[in-house]
Amino acid sequence: MNFDKELDTRGLNCPLPILRAKKTLTDLQSGQVLKVLATDPGSVKDFQAFSKQTGNELLEHAEANGEYTFFMKKK
Repeated sequence: MNFDKELDTRGLNCPLPILRAKKTLTDLQSGQVLKVLATDPGSVKDFQAFSKQTGNELLEHAEANGEYTFFMKKK
């Protein structure tokens, strides 16, 4: 998937991946896509809730080898 910016939050635990993603999204233009890398298993539910609360679209998320990848589109 194409993305405009990548954020590496691997090794960070809740709520840091969401806080860093929120901060990074403020620097993006509407419609741009942020790729987030995480290792916190709780980040799956966190990003789903964050998407619903903020209106930023969670385009896709995947898990492989204990790493989670999220693609968020700024509203």
